[in-house]
Amino acid sequence: MSLTSADLGDGTYRNPVLDADWSDPDVVRVGDDFYLTASSFGRAPGLPLLHSRDLVNWTLVGHALERLEPEDEYASPRHDCGVWAPSIRHHDDRFWIFWGDPDHGVHQVNAPAIRGPWTRPHLVKEGKGLIDPCPLWDDETGDAYLVHAWAKSRSGIKNRLTGHRMHPDGTAVLDEGKVIVDGDRIPGWFTLEGPKVHRHDGWFWILAPAGGVETGWQGAFRSRDFFGPYEERVVLEQGDTDVNGPHQGGWVRTPAGEDWFLHFQQRGAYGRVVHLQPLRWGTDGWPVIGDEGAPVAVHAKPDLPPQPPAAPATDDDFPGGRYGRQWQWTANPRGGWVTRHSADGLRLTCVRSADVHDLRTLPNVLTQRLPGRPCAVEVELRLAGEEPGARAGLAVLGDAFSWIGLQRGADGTVHLVHRFAEQVAETERDAAYPRLVPQQATFAPSRRPARSPKLFEQGGPPLAAPPESPSTSSTRASGRLAESTHRTPLLDGRTLPAGALAPEGRARLRIEIGRGARCRFSYDLGEGFLPSGQVFSATPWRWVGALLGLFALAPAGEGHAGAATFTHFRITST
Repeated sequence: MSLTSADLGDGTYRNPVLDADWSDPDVVRVGDDFYLTASSFGRAPGLPLLHSRDLVNWTLVGHALERLEPEDEYASPRHDCGVWAPSIRHHDDRFWIFWGDPDHGVHQVNAPAIRGPWTRPHLVKEGKGLIDPCPLWDDETGDAYLVHAWAKSRSGIKNRLTGHRMHPDGTAVLDEGKVIVDGDRIPGWFTLEGPKVHRHDGWFWILAPAGGVETGWQGAFRSRDFFGPYEERVVLEQGDTDVNGPHQGGWVRTPAGEDWFLHFQQRGAYGRVVHLQPLRWGTDGWPVIGDEGAPVAVHAKPDLPPQPPAAPATDDDFPGGRYGRQWQWTANPRGGWVTRHSADGLRLTCVRSADVHDLRTLPNVLTQRLPGRPCAVEVELRLAGEEPGARAGLAVLGDAFSWIGLQRGADGTVHLVHRFAEQVAETERDAAYPRLVPQQATFAPSRRPARSPKLFEQGGPPLAAPPESPSTSSTRASGRLAESTHRTPLLDGRTLPAGALAPEGRARLRIEIGRGARCRFSYDLGEGFLPSGQVFSATPWRWVGALLGLFALAPAGEGHAGAATFTHFRITST
């Protein structure tokens, strides 16, 4: 299943059409099909590939970049680095995607079909701070060009666009480059970036944003010559709407000749969500986007054949132990992180690390985008890791993070734990009191919160074994407390009979994500869901929205530390 489509079912749609962090979108049409890609930064696989036939209903069909290069540099998380602002084009019967890695330069991959096989990354232009590249093959002259922007953090340069002649095979630039648009020479313009270059009506057009991701606008530039000079105009801005900073995206034309523009809106922890705007050409030849230059919230769908409602997949039953294409690792994956098996369920190895206290530093966190609408996230977890300190859970991951899951104690017991770390913190700490997990927990069918059993109460007197009837004075049935004179300490100093401890802990975990990305955590140990800890407000990284994550870890050491199995991952609208 997927979260709710933007298609309202009455011939209209609502924005955003992609309500999650599909950052810096670009789009191309091939025949009756539309394809979109987006920034993926330091996650792998990268360069997501989405497909639509009506520009409203989108599905994720794959990725164009299996691993980031140089591989060693992306063996550990670099959340805000990697793949920035790609451009997708179709030329010479091949798909092409160009992107800028701000630390290495302009790269491209290409393929004969959207599902590949895609080439390995090829470095087109090496250099620091080269970002947001876009190629143009001019069908009128046979020439090829490349335009890109600059990241001041790496190059000391910003607010300008540089153009090159490019080899027609897309492998290299043919000159030193020329600044073709200098934003410093345009009054009031700053942070000019994200160019997309087109040929239309005898003009070279560059559609490029300025003004910053949260407060910016969309600009259009035109010239009779690729190298300029260019005229400029603002063609989309917030106006009186609540859509802040609407800009940076792709223009596409339907088979019927309608024009549309897909762009992003920065929404804090949700990242950069994608809007669809109508585009028309004014009598003066300039593009008019949205409602006379302001974003639309609801609009008639493109004049295209009706399509069933769709959105990128989120749910996963992990058939045969495999995860769906909506998941990405926080760095290049290594062998052994996933244990393949025939049964359904994702079996993650408890990877040993000296950094188990900080999920932000770990490459083996499997993530997907945080939905932009209120929702509830659930997953079932079984921890089979035998190593003391082995843990697994469900996380909301960003510059600050919080997770809920299971951890094995030094005495072999399994505890339900809930932890968090602030943005400035270098290590996590408890967000709620740890709780022992009962043996062979079975989950109630109801999702309504149930009263906490006495076994898990945080206050009150020390727990004792329940009274025995004469017929059950020696043992209890499987899954219930065994009579014992030994007692095991709880983390808050109380004790309970050792027979209640689980050899393999199980729990159902839940995060309710409300408006403003405020997250409420809860858990079910067999008696229904119970709340845990304080409300946690998800936070993004600098350029990346918050992520949902699954992980399994163990402290540094030798030998196999066991595994954790996740089943029935679900995201439902609330």
